[in-house]
Amino acid sequence: MSSVYLPSGQRGIMDYLGRLHWPLILALLMIAGTGVLTLYSVAGGSWTPWALKHGMRFMAAMTLMIGLAFVPIRFWMSMAYPIYFTALLLLILVPFIGEINMGARRWIEFGGFQFQPSEAMKIGLVMGLARYYHGLRAEQVSHILYLAPPLLMIGAPVALVFLQPDLGTSILLAASGATIILLAGLSWRLIFAGLGAGVVAAYGAYRFEILKPYQLERIFTFLNPDRDPLGQGYHLLQSKTGIGSGGLSGKGFMEGSQAQLKFLPEMQTDFIFTVFGEEFGFIGAIFLLSLYFGVILMGASIAMRSRSHFARLTSMGVVVTFALYVLINTGMVMGLAPVVGVPLPLVSNGGTVMLTIMAGFGLVMSTHASREHESSAVIGLAR
Repeated sequence: MSSVYLPSGQRGIMDYLGRLHWPLILALLMIAGTGVLTLYSVAGGSWTPWALKHGMRFMAAMTLMIGLAFVPIRFWMSMAYPIYFTALLLLILVPFIGEINMGARRWIEFGGFQFQPSEAMKIGLVMGLARYYHGLRAEQVSHILYLAPPLLMIGAPVALVFLQPDLGTSILLAASGATIILLAGLSWRLIFAGLGAGVVAAYGAYRFEILKPYQLERIFTFLNPDRDPLGQGYHLLQSKTGIGSGGLSGKGFMEGSQAQLKFLPEMQTDFIFTVFGEEFGFIGAIFLLSLYFGVILMGASIAMRSRSHFARLTSMGVVVTFALYVLINTGMVMGLAPVVGVPLPLVSNGGTVMLTIMAGFGLVMSTHASREHESSAVIGLAR
């Protein structure tokens, strides 16, 4: 079997395009369109500097996603370890050749473009863990001996990202990796033991001052934003005020005072949901969250119908990572989670994050498009 689908003739191309999941593509397009609209408002009614770039980036990322879907999922399984270790190597290189931006060394510049290796690791980690568990028997999943490699695969990038420092991304990586292990069939006994270990580790991070002072301050502010309303708590209070003032139907497009009067920081990234909620209200927020929920449901459905264990775990890993983006970002702007700098997927400005998300959904699309063409050879590979 060829490693890439090459449909011949117009009928072949139409047959292949018909195997793509178009409702999922439409939902992603609507979410990105919401991002363009909101970024236009954040800029005071201007396509620059964010809205036009956002739209162009999305179309390029959409093309990439569809291109990746042409590649059978078994090819991605063969590339899982190389992608993971390449991303890990780039993370190791960040402290030596990385660019400093906004007080953190997280970016590597290549050919005039900057990208975050931590974003590539979000996909690499999911693929690497899925490949590992694809080769295990059910009784091996909960064996301590076989649990050590995936814990190391998760721990290494989490530690490297945490030291950049980037608490939000390290949390996302840890949560995504843990989810893959759970979905692989880990026993409940080990799950509860892991939860206990997580609580102990969190206390140790606080007790021995592993977290930086500003990271601790964010947690304290989350617990009580009124403790410093003109300092650390100011932005969170302004965010909650903006969302609440939107009411049922919102103040109207480009009529939100929190955004237009610049009360909010990073409106184009971290706090963009506040801008949207103030302008379009509860109805608009529910509409956007429904789009996200639809994407999550469709992605999970594709994953569960897959006959390949690797494809199932990879697709679920992508969906879980996407869901965590949404939960953490919307939670932090509403005061339900600490502010950790996690963007709202496909709505917040940011090229690397968008590329990562759409590449991930390219793998989901590959799973969907391949399901009728991947035979027992896929399921049996590396068994």
